[in-house]
Amino acid sequence: MAQRPLIQLPEFSNVSTGTLVVKEPLNFWNGARVRPKDAKSAEPVYEPATGRVLCDLVPCGEEEVDQAIKSAHSAFLKWSKLAGMERARIMLEAARIIRERRDEIARVEVANNGKTITEAKVNIDTAARCIEYYAGIAPTLAGQHIQLPGGSFAYTRREPLGVCVGIGAWNFPFQIAVMKAAPALACGNAMVFKPSPMTPVTAVILAEVFKEAGAPEGLFNVVQGGAETGTLLCYHPMVAKVSFTGSVPTGKKVMEMSSKGVKQVTMELGGKSPLIIFKDCELENAVKGALMANFLTQGQVCCNGTRVYVQRDIMPQFLEEVVKRTKAIPLGDPQLEGTRMGALISRPQLDKVLAYVDVAKKQGAKVLCGGEPFAPSDPKLKGGFFMSPCVLDNCRDDMTCVKEEIFGPVMSVLPFDTEEEVLQRANNSTYGDVSRAHRVAEVMQAGSCFINNYNTNPLEMPFGGYKMSGFGRELGQVTVEYYTQLKTVVVEMGDVESLF
Repeated sequence: MAQRPLIQLPEFSNVSTGTLVVKEPLNFWNGARVRPKDAKSAEPVYEPATGRVLCDLVPCGEEEVDQAIKSAHSAFLKWSKLAGMERARIMLEAARIIRERRDEIARVEVANNGKTITEAKVNIDTAARCIEYYAGIAPTLAGQHIQLPGGSFAYTRREPLGVCVGIGAWNFPFQIAVMKAAPALACGNAMVFKPSPMTPVTAVILAEVFKEAGAPEGLFNVVQGGAETGTLLCYHPMVAKVSFTGSVPTGKKVMEMSSKGVKQVTMELGGKSPLIIFKDCELENAVKGALMANFLTQGQVCCNGTRVYVQRDIMPQFLEEVVKRTKAIPLGDPQLEGTRMGALISRPQLDKVLAYVDVAKKQGAKVLCGGEPFAPSDPKLKGGFFMSPCVLDNCRDDMTCVKEEIFGPVMSVLPFDTEEEVLQRANNSTYGDVSRAHRVAEVMQAGSCFINNYNTNPLEMPFGGYKMSGFGRELGQVTVEYYTQLKTVVVEMGDVESLF
């Protein structure tokens, strides 16, 4: 009997905070959800807004990982033979299905991640556009013709890599899965995707969407698990590439493991990005930019501008306005349309962020607002992982809150006097993320620079970092280079020249 897609099951309709319980298996390969072989190692997955158990996660072992990869390889043999137009047609149908079910997918994302429904809907819309964008690129993949002497010639072919592994993060579960899958599939590859063990649900919905759209069974597969499952994926001999999003320490391990098999890797790691506000700014926009740079997804974004450098002349006005607006952020049930900040992903993450605020205070920072556990008035949210958004003043470059990635709703504000001074300070980080603006962007050691805005990442533009923020790029046309390999064919039209 054919499985009904998750999103069509009764428990997935009209999801609200505290209602969803997932009993279905969350592995997916060979076109179906697959029950885990050994449920003894199951671990609870929590709903961030309530702290209750959402589902149990059972990590995949060696046999299951092997099955998923072989499923992907079988699909790759069929998918890679299709013309780009045929791949595009299926991808466009997948995007259409996502748009049709956008609200339902977003509500499941909120239950699993804790971000607001407003943000989640934007994420799902972005995912649909991402698939559409790469569907448009699929028919354009082409090589080059090179004329050689005597009528001989050479040409290049841009060919898929094979089975690609995607390892996702918990802050944008559905969107990251799509950002890895869309370019990979457009280029003719198949994918095995491992979500974060804290957000395992919506990647399965994506797998079912691709199947419904007409993709070969096994084209996009989902294996659940943590570090051990990731290790099995990185070492598997049939895997051609690993694309990882996550922390720097884990990224280093993924690189090391993948290098044993000379696999291609893309790393999208952490960041401690600077936001520089000059005195000739439009203050209203500067404040809005600072809030966007720090508080989206409860501050759990790798490219957030958490070091806010403000020219000393306007520091008092800036702080007054940014604190007023931070205090006014509606915080609570993430499934409600009026909420603008939801819950952090887990209790350990909440405790970690609060500890950073305590350390900042001990090192001399001044808390202007927030930085405390928050208890919403709604009784069902009492066990949720909430904190009030925090603004820190009196910060210095040597403080822990300024140097390390906090990954929570904490804004560190620092004064500066001159452009030259702030550039030197902004570049003093192991992470790397209008005449003045262009001048500053040229010198800034970062993979992404925003002028008069923040956290706007158009799909057409490459996204990635410098230094320990990673290498390789996601999004944009350049990503084709990271999901294909170039073959050169030389054709001799005359006799063979030989020294023998």
